[in-house]
Amino acid sequence: MTKSTQLLASDTRTHLLCYLVASALASHAFTQSWRVEHVVESARIWLTRNRIAMSWLERVILGQLALRLSREHIAATKSVPHAAVAVLFTDEMKLNYESPLVKQIWERCHEVLRSSGDLAAF
Repeated sequence: MTKSTQLLASDTRTHLLCYLVASALASHAFTQSWRVEHVVESARIWLTRNRIAMSWLERVILGQLALRLSREHIAATKSVPHAAVAVLFTDEMKLNYESPLVKQIWERCHEVLRSSGDLAAF
């Protein structure tokens, strides 16, 4: 049974957004481009793995927010080293919450979502 397609609980949105930002940063580290289709596929994978349904509009909004946060991260740090990309995810392609970079990304995602209150603002 999937969870409701209503707006997800704040912590669930934060985990998905963190996953999307980490995925976008990993993709950018290897391709030097921002690939929207990669974010779309990453969202589909995460939602399927977690058995969660989400409206297409919320997926689009979170995807665009993930790309924005990823670009902000690169602008602030100039790059994500390949060695850092290797520890963003576990062998099962789940987020590695022990990684300092994942912790930093999660905090930023949590902060942005908490301050927004409404995803429609993005």
